[in-house]
Amino acid sequence: MLASLAWRNIWRQPVRTGLSLLSMALAAMLMVFIMSLQLGVYDTMKTGALRLFDGFGQFQMPDYLEDPDIEHTLINADAIAQAALQVDGVTAQSPRAGSFAILANGDISFAAAVIGVDPALEPGVTSLGSSIEQGRFLQPGDDAAIVMGIGLARNLDLELGDGVTMLGTGNNGSVAADVLTLVGIFDTGIPMLDRQFTQMPLSRFDETFGMQGNINTIVVSGENLSAILSAEPQLRAIAAQNGVAFRNWEELQPTVKQMIDLDISTSMLTYITMIVLVVFIILNTLYMSVLERTREFGGLMAMGMRPGLIGRMVWLELLFLALLGNGIGILLGSTLVTIFANVGVSFPAMAEVFAQWGVPAVVYPMLSPLSMFLAPGVIVTAIAVLGFIPFRRILRLEPVSAMAEAGT
Repeated sequence: MLASLAWRNIWRQPVRTGLSLLSMALAAMLMVFIMSLQLGVYDTMKTGALRLFDGFGQFQMPDYLEDPDIEHTLINADAIAQAALQVDGVTAQSPRAGSFAILANGDISFAAAVIGVDPALEPGVTSLGSSIEQGRFLQPGDDAAIVMGIGLARNLDLELGDGVTMLGTGNNGSVAADVLTLVGIFDTGIPMLDRQFTQMPLSRFDETFGMQGNINTIVVSGENLSAILSAEPQLRAIAAQNGVAFRNWEELQPTVKQMIDLDISTSMLTYITMIVLVVFIILNTLYMSVLERTREFGGLMAMGMRPGLIGRMVWLELLFLALLGNGIGILLGSTLVTIFANVGVSFPAMAEVFAQWGVPAVVYPMLSPLSMFLAPGVIVTAIAVLGFIPFRRILRLEPVSAMAEAGT
């Protein structure tokens, strides 16, 4: 009964109701789209940065992240790798060993990180090979080969086919010296990576640095980052069983995590402002309606209707407005996200900035339950809670005095 009365009442003033619904629908639509776009940017940023070099997760010795010393070699590396591949969501693994060395070309020398990788397995966990600008990536069967970033090659004045002298410290303090041939130059768009990182075949690294078959990390990957996040409990359990640590994306890319957190915190101010404006616009509309209908409420009370029932009827009117307006907004926002999820949203002016985080200039919004329902849900909840304000006014009405009021 109350519900049907409330539904009929909100359409007694169709223009006012339409404007209220429009304001809520537009606000909800914008917040659904903007939040979906943000989630798409975050997912692309995380995936791009991780896929390029770190992978979606790594097994390391517990102190390796803070002190990436070559002597921190994994225990039971083969068993860990095989166990990881049995976990649902994990599609690939690749062993690595790494150290720092001086690379020289004649009288020119620079320090760089030298990573030994398995050329057959590495493309399954990272996409660095797709960033090769000149030459090729490492291939199975390579021996004295090396690939490096365009910035490092430029600093060393190297071209494809040139020899690179390497001098570093091997496992257990031994001297690591070698001469390698530059077979590929990559350009990731990330200056630090292009200036400081190189990769060489793991077998050659093992020989040069005296690793004796030991490795420092095992990189794992899946169809997407979400798959590895879902598998993280099992991967951490494998790490604990073998006395090592599993590092997730937040630990591998703390800078990306901090940027996302900062962006979320600043975006929340925008969302809160929009929600507050919408909520108070709707509450003001309903409160004015209550004031205009004071005589009507007095008549209803004179006929025996309790103030509490009238208050609940008005509260239902408010709730219907909120649900309908935000429902329309969710529908419009979801449709908009679906359209742009196929064509993408282009940011050509931000291409250079995005490239530093492995993000393309075209970003695809990502619709999720969070982006669909969070902001509209907050609006509906806030309106439902603050609807107590007109409800309280109705409870204080007296039939005679209410009927005597002339719309004040």
